[in-house]
Amino acid sequence: MTDNEEQKPLLKVIDQNATPEDVAAIVAVFSALGSAGGAPKKKQRSLWATPQLRTPLHPGSNAWRASGLPH
Repeated sequence: MTDNEEQKPLLKVIDQNATPEDVAAIVAVFSALGSAGGAPKKKQRSLWATPQLRTPLHPGSNAWRASGLPH
């Protein structure tokens, strides 16, 4: 938008007898409704975080060495 363009109002009240309180109530209701975008999408979980893909760790002697060896 350029500086010369005038932004159109998002809400236009056509009742000429509306008080500032009436306009504030209408704005509050529309604000409480939120956007029409719906619920936010759930972020897909990374496969690196999937516990089924990792081999279980078994404590014991030389466990740290065995954790780096292929199974």
